[in-house]
Amino acid sequence: MLSIGEVARQAGLRTSAIRYYESVGLLPEAPRASGRRQYAPDVFSRLALIDLAQRAGFTVAEIRTLLHGFARRTPPGVRWRKLAGRKLLEVEARIEEAETMRRVLRTLLDCECPTFEDCALPACAPEPEV
Repeated sequence: MLSIGEVARQAGLRTSAIRYYESVGLLPEAPRASGRRQYAPDVFSRLALIDLAQRAGFTVAEIRTLLHGFARRTPPGVRWRKLAGRKLLEVEARIEEAETMRRVLRTLLDCECPTFEDCALPACAPEPEV
């Protein structure tokens, strides 16, 4: 069994992150010995899963759904695909929004209008893509 400090050190996390994951249901509550959390080595596989999901942009609530929001018999691959499909749609919408922002900012950088108000006129604004 490993202490919370050992787990944190080996996983490259703060102990507060591990406590937080436990408090929000991403990690099962650790058994205690003399009031101290004790973790089995399999905690690292759960922490790796949490890290992967976070790097993919999943929120804590979405990770909790991944772990606990499906019937127990639902295979992990089915869970990932369902949530990843939704997240990919979100990411693509954000990318589209960011590309629009980039077009507007590039137009503003090239702006030579005498006033700010003139920059907002349709003749100066970038044309939306179809």
